[in-house]
Amino acid sequence: MSLVKFKRQPFGNLITQDFFDMDDFFENRGWVRNMVPENFWNGKRSEPALNIKETDDNFEIELAAPGFGKKDFEVTIEDGCLNIKAEKSSSEEETDDNYTRREFSYNAFERSLQLPDSVKQEAIKAKYNDGILSFNLVKKEEAKKLPPKKVQIA
Repeated sequence: MSLVKFKRQPFGNLITQDFFDMDDFFENRGWVRNMVPENFWNGKRSEPALNIKETDDNFEIELAAPGFGKKDFEVTIEDGCLNIKAEKSSSEEETDDNYTRREFSYNAFERSLQLPDSVKQEAIKAKYNDGILSFNLVKKEEAKKLPPKKVQIA
């Protein structure tokens, strides 16, 4: 099975899908977008791309967050949600006799994913390498797919 981009389901399928993006529910509903002029959004999103892959034993999540360091992330699990926050800022100042030049940048995002009941929350592991924040979510034993069992016919 290959990694696929996490596809958001329509509102009617929220109960049946394993992962539910809490940020998407509140920020990207049509009724919210219609409250401000359409040119306000310009089709831009401030959240990183996310891949979720399910295997027989676990879920693997990859979040693209280039330019951040390990210390810039805060990952918590609360009320069955995996909450990912990242914040980074920098500033630079150069002073000469005739001028002062100041530059600064700020970049931040938050993502929240509702975890399926089949995940061992105490066994979640994360690592950050080459701009990709990876999570390994191990499934509980009872949620793992069992191999087919052959039934003898009498």
